Amino acid sequence: MTSEPRKIRWGILGPGTIAKAFADGVAHSSTGTLVAIGARNPGKSGLAQNFPGARILDGYEALLADPDVDAVYISTPHPSHAEWAIRAAEAGKHVLCEKPMGLTAFEADAMIHAARKAGTFLSEAFMYRLHPQTAKLVELVRSGAIGEVRMVKSSFGFAMPDFMPEHRLYANDLAGGGILDVGGYPVSMARLIAGAALGKPFAEPDKVAGAAHLGQSGVDEWASALLHFPSGIVAEVSCGISLAQDNVLRILGTKGRIEVADFWYASGREGGTGEIRIIRPGGEEVVEVREDRWLYAFEVDAAGEAILAGKQEFAWPGMGWADSHGNLRVLDKWRAAIGLEYEIEKPEKRVNTISGRGLRSGGTTIPKREIPGLPRPASCLALGFEDFRTFSSGMILLDAYFEAGGNVFDTAYIYGSGYTETLLGQWLKNRGVREQSVVIGKGAHTPLCYPDVIGKQLTQSLDRLQTDHVDVYFMHRDDPDVPVDEFVDAMDREVRAGRIRGPFGGSNWTRERMDEAIAYAERTGKQKPGALSNNFSLAEMLVPIWPGCVTSSSDEWKAWLTARQMPNFAWSSQGRGFFTGRAGRDQRDNEELVRVWYSEKNFGRRDRAIELANRLGKSPIHVALAYVLAQPFPSVPLIGPRTLDELEDSLQALDIALSPDDIAWLDGGSDQHPARRTG
Repeated sequence: MTSEPRKIRWGILGPGTIAKAFADGVAHSSTGTLVAIGARNPGKSGLAQNFPGARILDGYEALLADPDVDAVYISTPHPSHAEWAIRAAEAGKHVLCEKPMGLTAFEADAMIHAARKAGTFLSEAFMYRLHPQTAKLVELVRSGAIGEVRMVKSSFGFAMPDFMPEHRLYANDLAGGGILDVGGYPVSMARLIAGAALGKPFAEPDKVAGAAHLGQSGVDEWASALLHFPSGIVAEVSCGISLAQDNVLRILGTKGRIEVADFWYASGREGGTGEIRIIRPGGEEVVEVREDRWLYAFEVDAAGEAILAGKQEFAWPGMGWADSHGNLRVLDKWRAAIGLEYEIEKPEKRVNTISGRGLRSGGTTIPKREIPGLPRPASCLALGFEDFRTFSSGMILLDAYFEAGGNVFDTAYIYGSGYTETLLGQWLKNRGVREQSVVIGKGAHTPLCYPDVIGKQLTQSLDRLQTDHVDVYFMHRDDPDVPVDEFVDAMDREVRAGRIRGPFGGSNWTRERMDEAIAYAERTGKQKPGALSNNFSLAEMLVPIWPGCVTSSSDEWKAWLTARQMPNFAWSSQGRGFFTGRAGRDQRDNEELVRVWYSEKNFGRRDRAIELANRLGKSPIHVALAYVLAQPFPSVPLIGPRTLDELEDSLQALDIALSPDDIAWLDGGSDQHPARRTG
């Protein structure tokens, strides 16, 4: 007697219209059963009828706490997808999330990060991708049925009865509009076909241009975009909530074209026959795809099979993590092109972390240390964050770094044309942590490297930062043609005005100029330079990465920094990829790596870092970062992670405690091999 195969017990978080379609899919699946519904209003009429047999639970937390639920389908409004997917992963629940996975690629990254850590399944519910008709379409493209693909035209648009401000599709705070609701379909299709033409699962466009009409509530009511792929394929995509469109997929090739009407619903919600029309100069061919299974059952079973097999994401042609992340990157660019940032994404309404909780203080993963001249302890790692252009994207990383114990933030007048400072100012005010933080400011970059620029730029920086002072200030470059005393006088004036309340000094300054500046300050009773921000790494920079840059990795520099006990906030502390697989004696495709870091001395250090990393169960970049942290002078590496995975990876260096003998061996000045040390 054989036992029944195990079924995935599903719960639905957010019982709306699409949830009903999913529930029908579960009912017609072979791997799943619906056991519970999490509802904010469990007494709402119709729930029992729409979700027969499912227990109706009071609230989303109750669903995540239910031990009889294995996986949850998230069908809440778009802005809460990330929060509940992360919380579900933390609760050990598998997640199938209705599209879009998050509002942005940054949110999707945080969701994927949570699932990866929890070991749970997470994927995005584009139902058409699991239907056999999709695989057939890809097969036709790959077989050359229409020759070489040149263009894809795809739309998904419909017309609501009228402008309805209370409806989620028009609600700005619910991230309404067409791009996020249905624009992801034609974009995902274009990326799928562009990939199929190359024999790949999907392809990413290298150019995205968009246009749209923003309606009364500020959301996109109809929109179009052009996608250009490196292969030369061009895609025209469009969507809308106030404009009905033909919703025909067209794939144009050198020998004909393929057309599929209403492709998103394949052979029908409840099964049927789908038609793929191949139109060539000699005539028309119709390829029928007969499928009796219900449309939404395919994604239920694909998720169930993956979960039962211990997988964490959909297998292709379902949308796996990289596919969903890439799709949202395109939607991000489309929205940026039309200037669409939802009110819910702005600082005033982003008062919680991505998981929906308030920001937590007191983290100890990143330890703190005293830095001469600073009024509060500073974390041993400083965060740089130039890559973010919206508050909602940058806050995810800032929150995570702070919650881990980080409190040193590296900004500069020129970074992102001032947006880095603006973002940090918004975050500090929004989170209320200015007095717990150490803010680094930099100004007077070439070509405006003059003493009289310092005060003017600092005024603008403080305005952007929404504060009246910085804690550390660096001249971003030096101008040897200007007497050093003029620079010291300018920075000292800002100290006396209370606008610099800690050490100041130079970023990319030489020892000679620093010595001269210190001597001048000591003679005249001015505050003397008390910090540097030069390159420092286990690999010594051979030539400047950028004009005017200075490295402090030589033996002479190390001796000077140690003798002076000069704090150095080290940029490019991990050699900009030299300690990763991107570099190697036989790898010369990266011009910057070759030009700046390739020497036999550096490769010897890299070899020893690899050897030690293997012994410790770490990566060479962890050893390289630990090396910077373990110097006999105050050394604060600047790290620039773009994702939570990259941040967490950097923090692994904090487990490595290097002794002076270890440092000497890594440098190459000692034959003594280090013992395994972690702490």
